[in-house]
Amino acid sequence: MRAVGVIGAGQMGAGISQVSAAAGHHVYLSDLDLAKAEAGKASIAKALARLVAKEKMGQVEADTVLARIEPVASYEPMADAGLIIEAATEREDIKRKIFEAVGKILGHQAVLASNTSSIPITRLAQASSDPKRFIGVHFFNPVPVMGLIEIIRGLATTDATVDVVRKYGEALGKQLVFANDAPGFIVNRVLMPMINEAIFALGEGVANMRDIDTACQLGLNHPMGPLTLADFIGLDTCLEITNVLFQSTGDPKFRPAPLLQKYVEAGWYGRKVKRGFYDYSGDVPVPTR
Repeated sequence: MRAVGVIGAGQMGAGISQVSAAAGHHVYLSDLDLAKAEAGKASIAKALARLVAKEKMGQVEADTVLARIEPVASYEPMADAGLIIEAATEREDIKRKIFEAVGKILGHQAVLASNTSSIPITRLAQASSDPKRFIGVHFFNPVPVMGLIEIIRGLATTDATVDVVRKYGEALGKQLVFANDAPGFIVNRVLMPMINEAIFALGEGVANMRDIDTACQLGLNHPMGPLTLADFIGLDTCLEITNVLFQSTGDPKFRPAPLLQKYVEAGWYGRKVKRGFYDYSGDVPVPTR
């Protein structure tokens, strides 16, 4: 597989593009327009420059990786890609429109994958041109650092499709886990209820924000507390995933915390907007509640 297409040049798409290029693939990077795709490549250039500054990568290698990433204004250049990965926002309507459009240019042997973190793959595959060649490939943020990929096959996904993605993931040096097609898969099925419950605890006054984070960080031996992690993931993304879990299963244990919905309604999405459960406008994060 020479080329990989990545749709979505935000944090996840840029990360997927970077590791794919580092593994030797030519990467077609697209977004809503060429300017956004070029901005995605610019963010990758900054990430590579930081690696060079820390002497974790040589300048020649960084230049080579960056040269393999080609921002594109449409999906047509991806026609020769052996794998196309959708890394758009976690909204099913947006993803389905992308799959329908990509189906018009997808090569006869190529695989179409979604980086969805929670939406059932079998359901998404209905919008693809060939459900047999559709699969879930869930990366974790930040992609160049996190060593895991969840691979999720839909009802129609073939063994050959799984094999393509397995070889791709192994070439990236990632650890692969295989999940059945259930809402949330493995990680978010376990993680989001924990984050959601921490937000319920905050809203109900069980403890203040710092104490909830500290208790979970030290008591569970996690690298960060659940409210800090929610800000890192994005509260809008957390709400989307929790809604998928709740709506797909009908199980009330997945009901989104009212405080999470309120923060999203306020546009306080977390680190990416410098305000979520913590205010990140200064040198030290400050609780917002």
